[in-house]
Amino acid sequence: MAHSDSLSRDADLDAFWMPFTANRQFKAKPRLLARASGMHYFTPEGRQILDGVAGLWCVNAGHGRSEITEAVARQLGTLDFAPTFQMAHPSAFELATALARIAPPGLDRIFFTNSGSESVDTALKIALAYHRARGDAARTKLIGRERAYHGVGFGGISVGGIGSNRKTWSASLLPGVDHLAHTHDLKRNAFSRGQPAHGAELAEELERRVALHDPSTIAAVIVEPIAGSTGVLIPPRGYLERLRQICDRHGILLIFDEVITGFGRVGAPFAAQEFGVTPDIMTTAKGLTNGAVPMGAVLAKRSIHDAFMQGPEGTIELFHGYTYSAHPTACAAALATLGIYAREGLLTRAKSLAQYWEDAAHSLRGLPHVIDVRNYGLILGLELEPAAGRPGARGYAIYLDCFERGLLVRQSGDIIALSPPLVVERPHIDQMFGTLAEALRNQR
Repeated sequence: MAHSDSLSRDADLDAFWMPFTANRQFKAKPRLLARASGMHYFTPEGRQILDGVAGLWCVNAGHGRSEITEAVARQLGTLDFAPTFQMAHPSAFELATALARIAPPGLDRIFFTNSGSESVDTALKIALAYHRARGDAARTKLIGRERAYHGVGFGGISVGGIGSNRKTWSASLLPGVDHLAHTHDLKRNAFSRGQPAHGAELAEELERRVALHDPSTIAAVIVEPIAGSTGVLIPPRGYLERLRQICDRHGILLIFDEVITGFGRVGAPFAAQEFGVTPDIMTTAKGLTNGAVPMGAVLAKRSIHDAFMQGPEGTIELFHGYTYSAHPTACAAALATLGIYAREGLLTRAKSLAQYWEDAAHSLRGLPHVIDVRNYGLILGLELEPAAGRPGARGYAIYLDCFERGLLVRQSGDIIALSPPLVVERPHIDQMFGTLAEALRNQR
């Protein structure tokens, strides 16, 4: 049994079955984070680690925000829990109203969840139930995209397009799901700055899926505006617009998964506003509470919500929910977070740093093993040439090297991602890309 000198005598590493982790590898040499403040984590030994990924794409306002801590403490001292099944508490309505104010126009009906995975499964259920409520129950098919990550619920895995996430559960995935091709095109778009020039025509594949399945059978299409977990895949110019047009033409709902892109990551409150394409349903989580308390939300058009508001008034219109939907403590954390975003202009701050970030990102071009650099807002995708016969090994080596040099990055195979807290300053950016450059030069 592996132990760390930084663990207490009573703690060992065996009991915790870690998520999305090579457990045996980690427990042989654990990397532990003990506290955090501002732009940094600190190890139990006191070593400072610059947070290049906002925790896990979620700590957008930086770590240790006293406003959130105090709001959560007040809420716990006042109302620790209240059910939202046939009951409610005031902050749930306050938060829903606050979210509707910053959302794309029309997305003003909010259903609360506890995570991005729950948000996706909720959005899919709303889409299917919406068509049934309108007497269009034949619309049961869902269309996702290759290399998409939509969480780990059975619905999210079904519409997702990560092979390793699907093969274990293949016998139990939802029926009636198809996938569009991904938009990653290294041959034509390598080292693009912002949105790639080539690939909008890939949206036309949706027309072929419509012809194959019959539009009257398709309920919804779900995409990430920017695919994050599979390596920061930026949408080609015109691609999302074409998807919107095709969905409108055939009465198909368009769902944006903005769990990663929401709350300022791309220079606008949501990617839908940045790219000028409004979906019918949008999923969120992560930055909603600055990562302090688990929470997610699904934003739906009012017309979708209103389609359910029929029949006897005592009828439950959508037979769906979670014990912790709109948990009082999560609502308090979210309201405090939205307050920080508003006071400090964080929902649009990425735009003011985007050019500096882009130039720093593309300074890595030409360094050993770099085959692509992708950027948008405060996001980086750095793609590396895989080591012969060892896919993912080079990316993992860079990840470890950066950590030893005092920088936390995100690794997905041979792709390194950065997505720092939105309070990042230029010296932090210089440090991030300087450290990455050193790690790249250190690779053989």
